[in-house]
Amino acid sequence: MSQDNQTLKQRREKAESLEAAGTNLYSNNFKPANTVQELLPKGEFLEAQETEPRTNSYSVAGRIMAMRKFGKAAFCQLSDQTGHIQIYLKKDKLGDQAFEAFKKWDIGDIVGIIGTLFKTKVGELSIAATETTLISKSLRPLPEKWHGLTDVETRYRQRYVDLIVTPESRETFKKRVEIIKLIREYLSSKDFMEVETPMMQPVPGGATAKPFKTHHNALDMELYLRIAPELYLKRLLVGGFERVFEINRNFRNEGLSTRHNPEFTMLEFYQAYATYEDLIDLTEEMISSICQKVNGTMNISYQGTEVNLSPPWKRLSMDQALIEVAGIDEAILHDDQKVMALAKEKGIQLDKLAGSGKAKTELFELLVEEKLIDPTFITSYPTEVSPLARRNDEDPTVTDRFELFITGRELANAFSELNDPRDQLQRFEKQIADRGDDEEIHPELDSDYIRALEYGMPSAAGEGIGIDRLVMLLTDAPSIRDVILFPHLKPEN
Repeated sequence: MSQDNQTLKQRREKAESLEAAGTNLYSNNFKPANTVQELLPKGEFLEAQETEPRTNSYSVAGRIMAMRKFGKAAFCQLSDQTGHIQIYLKKDKLGDQAFEAFKKWDIGDIVGIIGTLFKTKVGELSIAATETTLISKSLRPLPEKWHGLTDVETRYRQRYVDLIVTPESRETFKKRVEIIKLIREYLSSKDFMEVETPMMQPVPGGATAKPFKTHHNALDMELYLRIAPELYLKRLLVGGFERVFEINRNFRNEGLSTRHNPEFTMLEFYQAYATYEDLIDLTEEMISSICQKVNGTMNISYQGTEVNLSPPWKRLSMDQALIEVAGIDEAILHDDQKVMALAKEKGIQLDKLAGSGKAKTELFELLVEEKLIDPTFITSYPTEVSPLARRNDEDPTVTDRFELFITGRELANAFSELNDPRDQLQRFEKQIADRGDDEEIHPELDSDYIRALEYGMPSAAGEGIGIDRLVMLLTDAPSIRDVILFPHLKPEN
């Protein structure tokens, strides 16, 4: 029998023994009156070896994370959501029956403790237990080094164990909650209204991506898990809601990587009577202020690279970035044929219907993107690759759009919205006509969205920010799987 199987056998035998002696292995009648965090300040005034009066009794519940037994006494470390504290258990205080039951407890068990506070000889705050309750018997042992799982796949696959034993992982997800809370507070302070739009859509739109498909039996129709909420949020602008946002899941049937999970969280927000330049200012202020509140500074380190999030952030057009960062001659960028030739020279495979706008975008992704470490707004994206963005009034070959890059990764995408239904219809039709075998472009036109625009949508700007990537940045996480509680993985077998 392997060591793991032997340990499982021993734990099950202990559980059976406790149950035979009348112990409820999974009781539901212990209600802690205190958290560990609440008790810590109360012990500040105790001296070493000093004990509080017995009338000051406290009750806590949590998981045993360490245990030392000494015959008629023992020390345990108990951990709850707020922290950890030492528990002192003594036979003459608990009584024979309770102490005998305690001897069958294991690291990992969830227990309830009632007792008084005292400090040990070395000044460690502890609870002297007067009553104990087994709340949940752990039948599987925790990893031996309970201060953290080192096997990455086990951390992702068994997140419940990772959260028990890896303090850094718990802190990452607490910080994630705080970041999302601060986003909501910031946008609410700017009079944005939080809304919810459909997760299942008859026509996937708002982005170029391969969707997940499902079937609704009662309606006998195909539906798609949304790839973006954009077209529904803009319908709300038509309806008169002038500032809206949504934080929710998007689904894209794509590969897995350190930056991609098929199910991910996006923030999208839309503001009537605004331009993409207004959203540049808003984004800069929102992200930098959240970084300051979460990390106490705007100078952070991401995977060993120093990043300064202090405003103002750099702003470059795509052409400027290709000239200044990639070193491309400006004359080439003004000649469509030369741009196409340069892309081919760099090994970029372009579809036969692709134009110079697509070539520039591919050159940018290849030669510039990963070099943008400090926050940089890239503007003036080619119209060819921006089917939902408003054309620039002075140069219709580009759009009023920006993408935000930090540490070489796209974090946000925004533009002044196209609200001319005639232009939008033409772009949709061209995109579908040029689709070829591209599964990321849906073959069906969203005619209801065109109908909505025909009622009149106000001038507006909208933006999407990848929440997972933002959390990665602000928590120094190397992979998107480190900031998603339950990332998608291949089956174990």
